[in-house]
Amino acid sequence: MNITASVLDTCPLLTGLPQKARGHLAKKALYQRFASGDILYPPGSHLERLSIIAEGQVRICSSNGAGREATLAILDAGAWFGDTVFCPGNPRVFGASAHSACVVVDIPGDLLREQMAQHPEAYPVALEQISRRLWTVMSIIQDDVLRGTEARIARRLFFMAQMHNSGKQSSPASFRLTRELLANTMGMTRQGVHRVLKNIEAKGLIESSYGRICVPDVERLKTYIELLD
Repeated sequence: MNITASVLDTCPLLTGLPQKARGHLAKKALYQRFASGDILYPPGSHLERLSIIAEGQVRICSSNGAGREATLAILDAGAWFGDTVFCPGNPRVFGASAHSACVVVDIPGDLLREQMAQHPEAYPVALEQISRRLWTVMSIIQDDVLRGTEARIARRLFFMAQMHNSGKQSSPASFRLTRELLANTMGMTRQGVHRVLKNIEAKGLIESSYGRICVPDVERLKTYIELLD
């Protein structure tokens, strides 16, 4: 099995496709290397492709006219992005850049949609994955408006855990994330983020060390978020 095929086989979004279909996609996929800081695509682009990180990290972000950047997430190897592959013609709200040197496998949108049409049993799996992301993003928006700091940070960690885990809510998720980056993402100070993370960690909901966050039980974190005022 080549590297591209193995990357596709571990992508949660594609698990509904049979092995033969994933093999066909692997043959047509683009295997690209990027240096740290390289732009994969800017906000507003009309690229129609599904991207899966094989190595390194990718930052999903946007910026305003003054150059201020808003980071949605830092994605590790195994994560996928490019949800608009299922709605061709629509621009991407966020752009993507290489947070570190990385390797990304890109699947052309028309090819993916063709395989999905040939194997409609794959749609429920893909729909579940996309629905989870939509629910989490909508919850983040609600938290930013209505909820306190701890709920906002916990929700963001939950969102990133969902982006990285295998698709099972009860399975652990681990991803690289420094306090500085989380503070930038949340529009907060590093000190404020540190205090909240310590409180969440004391409850056994996360484990942090050397710029990495581990969520031992994603479902438990979700339950905790629902109990916060």
